Amino acid sequence: IMSGRTSAVVVGACGALLVAYCIYFDRKRRNEPHFKEKLRERKLPRQPREPARAQPLTVLPDLKDPEAVQRFFLQEIQLGEEHLAAGELETGVDHLTNAIAVCEQPQKLLQVLQQTLPPPVFQMMLSRLPAVGQRIASSRWLTEEDVE
Repeated sequence: IMSGRTSAVVVGACGALLVAYCIYFDRKRRNEPHFKEKLRERKLPRQPREPARAQPLTVLPDLKDPEAVQRFFLQEIQLGEEHLAAGELETGVDHLTNAIAVCEQPQKLLQVLQQTLPPPVFQMMLSRLPAVGQRIASSRWLTEEDVE
């Protein structure tokens, strides 16, 4: 049976070893040549999330006006491409899903986007399509109600 003093020394030694191991591991990790690159890659998708959620929903065009829908479609595609190129994945995906929602042939557009976008970005876009589709459907329902 250990005395109180002996157990305190053992616990202290274990604590010191743990701290020494943490310092060693942290120094080894930070001195790795690609540490900063890996850190940036990990942070990139998370950074745009905060501002993207704070932005208001995109104002949809009059869905009965084909020219307005076409202008909106082209604008959303362009904005989506610009944001993706800038590394703002969340915002870029939001714009692309808006474009898909008003597109006359969404399946063809989805096929093109699947071939051109990285798989994680494409999956993010697919996960957001139902919500955007509901917005479009409710917008159509409201405009039909206004006509009556």
